[in-house]
Amino acid sequence: MHIMNVVSYALPLLAVFLRLTVSADFKTEKRNDRPVIGILAQEIYSPHPYGNSYIAASYVKFLEAAGARVVPIKINQLQEEYERLFYSINGILFPGGGANLTSSGYAKAASVYYQLALKANSKGDYFPIWGTCLGLEELTYLTSGMILLSKTNTSGVALPLVFQKGAMKSRLFGSLPVDVLDALASEPITENSHRWSLSLETYNKNEKLKNFYNILTTNIDKKLEFVSTMEAYEFPIYATQWHPEKNPYEWSKPYYPHSPSAVKATFYMADFFVGEARKNFHQFPDKEAEQKALIYNYSPIYTGNHTDFEQMYFFD
Repeated sequence: MHIMNVVSYALPLLAVFLRLTVSADFKTEKRNDRPVIGILAQEIYSPHPYGNSYIAASYVKFLEAAGARVVPIKINQLQEEYERLFYSINGILFPGGGANLTSSGYAKAASVYYQLALKANSKGDYFPIWGTCLGLEELTYLTSGMILLSKTNTSGVALPLVFQKGAMKSRLFGSLPVDVLDALASEPITENSHRWSLSLETYNKNEKLKNFYNILTTNIDKKLEFVSTMEAYEFPIYATQWHPEKNPYEWSKPYYPHSPSAVKATFYMADFFVGEARKNFHQFPDKEAEQKALIYNYSPIYTGNHTDFEQMYFFD
């Protein structure tokens, strides 16, 4: 009875303490719960009836599933337009594709946003970048100033990740549940659709890349070990050579992973990056400007019957 009385007395006090603690954390935590993330478009090199550039809808869904809204970043815009959008969005995604890393509209826009992000982050304005496949390759060029890629036989294969030392303490993987990490390390749930890769040997020989990026995972193309996941040491810049967005949203190829663990891993990647965007507080000048910029103003087209993407957004 004595113990029960103590417990009965203590529980209400504990409840009050927890309410006060949670309330205090909630009030002091600075977070943007309405993140808007840009996705960079890229050119279509042959005439197309719907437009001359595109964004695969799977990238849009990838971010929306984690609670973000999307703004398309069109190619071949004026510097002033890119800067205006930079200070209106909370992060940017460089998607995969087939654009030239140095001369394309994709490359030129990526360079603008990369430089703006470095400048902003250096001044305490937290602005994250995510690169997927071509996006990772573009980031290696933007950081090193050189094309350093090697040809690999990795066009259409799903692989488990090979985690490097310290990866579990990284920002990207450090908070993932054990079951997700185990699946990424043991199951072929990271889809690769690239013919060019950054070899680990090349990375180790390039001081600019070594000083800027922490290599979190690698994979092996029979004889060549290449970088498959990386994050910048001092900036919120992340990149995967594999395609997390394909697991839940693309269906045209038999090697796209669709297992429960594959889909779960995708959503943890999306949740991480959107969480990074929540740390940024850029905003549009008014609601009308925001609404006009959002991708909701465009309609995705079904293209799964003749392309690798189930749906695509097109832009002039």
